[in-house]
Amino acid sequence: MKYVTTFIALLLVYLFLAGFTVNEVILGSIVSAVLTLILVKRLNFRLDWKFPIRLLKFLFLYIPVFIWKLILANLDVARRVLSPKIPLHSGIVKVKTNLKGDFGKLTLANSITLTPGTLSIDIEDDYIYVHAIDVKGETEEENQANISGPFEKILGGIFE
Repeated sequence: MKYVTTFIALLLVYLFLAGFTVNEVILGSIVSAVLTLILVKRLNFRLDWKFPIRLLKFLFLYIPVFIWKLILANLDVARRVLSPKIPLHSGIVKVKTNLKGDFGKLTLANSITLTPGTLSIDIEDDYIYVHAIDVKGETEEENQANISGPFEKILGGIFE
């Protein structure tokens, strides 16, 4: 079952990116088959009945929050660029995450990095080290609320 679902997922992504011509379907099938053989042997994953629910949560809860935070961060960075008098309090902060799975932590770290003004540097156990253009919090809890709070709350419901 893992082989079939992995193959279909890879093929659909390939065709979505490349197009639906005959040549692309043939090439996509070959590439997807090879990648399926490599990935299924090396990665340990399982699909469960909650997957469609988690996917809907991701699409309709997480993506809108991420886009909203992305817009706010872009406006903040643009304001700082256009107004050099705004003080910067940049630094590296240690943000604790309550997410337990590696994929959830990876998604959180990528979300932080994709938001302008922040960059995930490292993940170590339950902590993500983040460089922020403007560190607003004084304590670890404040940094968690400012940097990862909105993302982590939703991701916890998806990946846990």
